[in-house]
Amino acid sequence: MREKSLTVIAIGAHPDDIEFMMAGTLLLFAKRGADIHMWNIANGCLGTDSLSKDEIVSLRRKEAIMSASEAGAKLHDPICEDMSITYDLELLKRVASVIRRVKPDVLLIPSLHDYMEDHINTARLVVSAAFARGMPNFKTEPPVEPFNKWVYLYHAMPYGLTDSLRRPIKPTIFVNIEGVYEKKVSMLSKHKSQSEWLEKSQGKGAYIAFLEEMCREMGRKSGRFSLAEGWTMHSHLGFSASEKNVMKEVLGELCLVSEFY
Repeated sequence: MREKSLTVIAIGAHPDDIEFMMAGTLLLFAKRGADIHMWNIANGCLGTDSLSKDEIVSLRRKEAIMSASEAGAKLHDPICEDMSITYDLELLKRVASVIRRVKPDVLLIPSLHDYMEDHINTARLVVSAAFARGMPNFKTEPPVEPFNKWVYLYHAMPYGLTDSLRRPIKPTIFVNIEGVYEKKVSMLSKHKSQSEWLEKSQGKGAYIAFLEEMCREMGRKSGRFSLAEGWTMHSHLGFSASEKNVMKEVLGELCLVSEFY
């Protein structure tokens, strides 16, 4: 039986960020009847050492479209370039414009503790944009009317599962992605341009193997699942009336909440 329809948006800094850290949970929301969206804020223009800017932007857009199609998600266009995701008013206005247009119930966003500033600033921008969702005097660019409803924010694990100082980040929620893992892998595999790039720039030659390593580590930490994604729910203050855990309500037995949460 389908759950009450929700609108869920997964937001990453660059094409393939969602696939690495969020896609399994997004797919599970879709299986429960949610309307799902994907949005990469930056266009991926720096993810190459051989193609021109126009060539890599075009290629990464095609890869992102294929991945979103695999998920059955609506894909939103990027609004800036790599290494240009800064926490400033002008970009915040543009992020808020998309949030108001989508009117999500649930936002899946990067960790506030990550090895890369683009990821951290994406999280900060989306949190502020969601906070300003119903403020008529906060003008977005392009202009979109505010909306008033509760929203629920969840931070994914950082890429590599640690912060920039190598300190492990502990999630408070584990989601069993065993049933959608193959589709998550298929979505990531659409980003072929990045497999070679990560090998050259970060020594990550086994693109899919690193994904599996992180999912198995999250499964191990859950103490229950073999493959999992980890999440931490953002404070409800300013976003909803209570600490209602929509992820748990919708995903049920697939969602394990840590005892200390």
